[in-house]
Amino acid sequence: MKEKNNLQKSEASKGSPPGGLTGAVKQEFTITVYTENQIGLLNRIAIIFSRRKINIESLNTSPSEVESIHRFTIVVNETDEVIKKLVRQIEKQVEVLKAYYNTPDEIVWQELALYKVSTDAITEKVKVERLLREYGARAIAIRKDYTIFETTGHREETEGLVKVLEPYGLIEFVRSARVAIIKTSEGFHEKIKEFEYKEPSEEVVENEYLNKQEEVFSM
Repeated sequence: MKEKNNLQKSEASKGSPPGGLTGAVKQEFTITVYTENQIGLLNRIAIIFSRRKINIESLNTSPSEVESIHRFTIVVNETDEVIKKLVRQIEKQVEVLKAYYNTPDEIVWQELALYKVSTDAITEKVKVERLLREYGARAIAIRKDYTIFETTGHREETEGLVKVLEPYGLIEFVRSARVAIIKTSEGFHEKIKEFEYKEPSEEVVENEYLNKQEEVFSM
């Protein structure tokens, strides 16, 4: 009877996450980091992820709306608990001004994709041209042997067009990293203004040892 109870306990433990963390399910998060433009910062941020064995699905760096401040957009799949710790660790970097994390429904985001297709396939098969129009693609370069199309959208959309074009001579495909804007945010620019207009504290605390240097530092 004792062995049976132990077996039941063992089977029950298999169905729950380690440490009793129910609901610790990984999901997609977009991390937005505002930073000063300093050499080596990207490497240090990447190390934070690698030490925790977190795979970066997408990484984009660009200027922000504030002069001299850059913006990192990082996409990962992790649990809510891990992502909170990760963002706090990123904010500990001296050059990092602020970091946010959001789920897909809290942001507006796009990715850009380029497709190189056989020009003969495009001109001879009307079906391909119709499919490109349906996906909102536009020609940005037309050569004798190939044509390059551009489209923007979510990953499901850009990957869907890849599958459609493969039977018609898809030569090359490349996709950019994600760019995203937070829906409910008033913008980091407003927070920068708050820092600029914030007046210093009127209360001044003097160092009681300031005039006792000889006593403090004497051997």
